[in-house]
Amino acid sequence: MASLPMAQIPAEPVWGIVVGLVIIALMVLILPFKVKLVEHNLEVFFLIMGILSVTVSGLWSGQLVIDALKTPVMIGTLPIGIFQVVLIIGLIIFFFHKQFHSAITALANKLNIRAFIFILVAVLGLFSSVISVILTSVLLAEIAACLPLDRKEQIKLVVVACFAIGLGAVLTPLGEPLSTILVQKLAGPPFNAGFTFLLTNFGKYVFPGVVVTAIFGAIWIGGKTAVCETITQYSETPKSIIVRAVKVYAFIAALVLLGEGLKPFIVWFFIGVPASALYWINMVSAILDNATLTAIEIVPSMALSQIVSIIMGLSIAGGMLIPGNIPNIVVAGKLKIGMREWAVVGVPIGLVLLAIYFAVLIPVIFK
Repeated sequence: MASLPMAQIPAEPVWGIVVGLVIIALMVLILPFKVKLVEHNLEVFFLIMGILSVTVSGLWSGQLVIDALKTPVMIGTLPIGIFQVVLIIGLIIFFFHKQFHSAITALANKLNIRAFIFILVAVLGLFSSVISVILTSVLLAEIAACLPLDRKEQIKLVVVACFAIGLGAVLTPLGEPLSTILVQKLAGPPFNAGFTFLLTNFGKYVFPGVVVTAIFGAIWIGGKTAVCETITQYSETPKSIIVRAVKVYAFIAALVLLGEGLKPFIVWFFIGVPASALYWINMVSAILDNATLTAIEIVPSMALSQIVSIIMGLSIAGGMLIPGNIPNIVVAGKLKIGMREWAVVGVPIGLVLLAIYFAVLIPVIFK
């Protein structure tokens, strides 16, 4: 995503800017849980907060506006992005929803719910690094929508799956902006990162995490819910699909602005923090674009152990709230999941995963 030159940011904290950005960050964290109008219009709210943050930071530029406008519709230099994928897949499902829903329901019944959930979460998690989080999350949203689960169980399923997708996407530069930026930043000495760099250095942490998450989902959800043979009524229209794609576009553009607007605060207070502390501080990626944090925090002079701990923390924390990751935004938009509904499930799971990975990474972090 967008990344403005550090030269535009003063070397020392400007306390007027700091106070303004803290207020904006608190509004982003509190208002979606306290004000229903905000919770039901997250895209507009985050867009306003993004505009305010860039204004307070004084970082407006023509390039930033261009980046905010093009990021939702482009992957690198390719003229396709999350907006087009959400729109096109949504329209394909609209025209073939009977066949799609019948196939998913039949497969779920044939496998039994626990096996189906395990396979769904594991496959989407591991393949997100190959087909990207964009396509993976759209498929997850459509599959979850046609499963005859009650709303609470449906939310549990997609939140667990989004954690797995966020983890799995780290394995190749194709997965998500975070992994792309990471490889770009480490392409030179001493790491000379190439296509397999992420798989080599993160695979031993990611594969077990995705599998364990899939097992947890199968036990937690599958043990309480049975899939019946009836097909969930499809209620989408071409208009609703277009509106959803536009909302996703606005949300991604808003995160570009918010990430850039809050960049001075991150540069002033995050850089130089020990990896062990940064691992936990990076829970802010629950409301910020983790690609922006990667672009700011990761430098080639870091030890590999520091890089691994930072990236794992970012990847996990991104699943805790809707703005934290692209899959969350896509799925929440499709299933109309509110911030509070997501947080009730996502925050506890995220904290447990962070604690488990911190324990696993202790020898690495303090190496």
